[in-house]
Amino acid sequence: MEGIGSSSAKVTFNLLLATSMAVIGSTFQFGYNTGVINAPQTVIEEFYNQTFILRFGHSISQSTIDLLWGFTVAIFAVGGMIGSLCAGAAAERFGLKRSMLYNNSIALLAALLMGFSQLANSFEMLIIGRFAIGLNSGINMGIAPMYLTECAPVRLRGMFGTLGQLGIVTSILLSQILGLHWILGTSQLWGLLFSLTGIFAIYQLLVIPLCPESPRYLLIVQKKEKAAIATLKWLRGDDYDSSKELEDIRLEFQSNSTEQKTKISELFKHSHLRQPLLIAVVMQLSQQLSGINAVFYYSTEIFLNAGIPKEYTGLTTVGMGVVNVVMTMVSVSLIERAGRKILHLIGLGGMCVCAVVLVVLLNLDQSETVAWLTLAPILIFVAFFQTGPGAIPWFITTELFDQRSRPSAVSVAGLANWMGNFVIALAYPSLDGAIGGYTFIIFAVLLAIFWLFTYFKVPETKGRNIMEITALFQPKNTRGVLTNNLDVADDVIFENGTKF
Repeated sequence: MEGIGSSSAKVTFNLLLATSMAVIGSTFQFGYNTGVINAPQTVIEEFYNQTFILRFGHSISQSTIDLLWGFTVAIFAVGGMIGSLCAGAAAERFGLKRSMLYNNSIALLAALLMGFSQLANSFEMLIIGRFAIGLNSGINMGIAPMYLTECAPVRLRGMFGTLGQLGIVTSILLSQILGLHWILGTSQLWGLLFSLTGIFAIYQLLVIPLCPESPRYLLIVQKKEKAAIATLKWLRGDDYDSSKELEDIRLEFQSNSTEQKTKISELFKHSHLRQPLLIAVVMQLSQQLSGINAVFYYSTEIFLNAGIPKEYTGLTTVGMGVVNVVMTMVSVSLIERAGRKILHLIGLGGMCVCAVVLVVLLNLDQSETVAWLTLAPILIFVAFFQTGPGAIPWFITTELFDQRSRPSAVSVAGLANWMGNFVIALAYPSLDGAIGGYTFIIFAVLLAIFWLFTYFKVPETKGRNIMEITALFQPKNTRGVLTNNLDVADDVIFENGTKF
């Protein structure tokens, strides 16, 4: 089979097909439904008001509309929290492939509820649909990064992990373009805009029968060595020598074959699990509490408050989406060269500086010049986010744990991510109303804290297999035994010499 790259780990058509299945069918759901809620805010709020008039003969107050709108935005994250807790259990019971397959039923139900809510004059259907697609996205964002990481060659694991984020930002941009008021963001067509999320589920349903289960799951969980070998051949090419990769998987299998799956409660009891769990949770929070979702969910409102004319807010939001995609592509190209840690530090540091600049500009005397100047730190803020914090927290969690602990760890880290998402979605409008242009100083302080944590506590995982990474958290005197002489130095903790 033809492939791109070295003979030891080619990027084959089959690998790209499996990747597209996970990215388009799973991460697109999360991205599209994160971005789609922004542009049609005004027309949906008017729909809420008209629905009350039809039912009760009177309109509702603006404060009630604001509350309903905030709930509509935030309920997506509530579903995501529940879904993230289900992801680990689904992965253990059904495997990664079947979990994605079954999860599409939720996505199709959500698409129908949201798509027909306008025809039924029911804002409740829209809210329930947002909850359902959040549930779907929570499961997807636990399963898809595991699938991408476990199917990718070790030397390309970071790049393929970042492709999940590329899927998210591409679908965000797609939703922003379709949501423009001259396309689908109208009072007649916004229902169609929301229902299009069903297309991603249909694509995955069509492609997933052609794709395999991950080789690591086949060998370690199902103990099907021949099937794992066949899957590696399918993913890497018929001429691929799978012996080294199989040996790495076998070593992980042997170290866990006599042990039970790790329960969530056990992650907090043992130091060698608690340490990477803390890293995973803080990395997820560094993504969500950075302020990025304040920008994604409420960019139209932010641009209006900055003084940008209303007729241009849609285009500026799309411009932000373009920066999102371009910088994610840059991150994909850099992740295996620069490493995870340095890119995360660059991203957090740049976002912190941009947040401070944005606070200064928002509190200057408003003029047309200042209004357009405000656009610059917002776009650069988004660019720095995609340099590291956008992608790295999702897939580094899968790198920090072995097969026995990974599903539970992904569930906990995913819950932290969605909780952060929910807090920002619900709290930002109130914060903005209370302190206005100073809101982003809170994000600047949080970003500085996350930068310090990343510098002192997060290890570099680039180029290391799972056994080598998990060995970093083991007691020094047991590392040689646990890694079966994988040449992991006993005196290495983290690159900068720090330890928990």
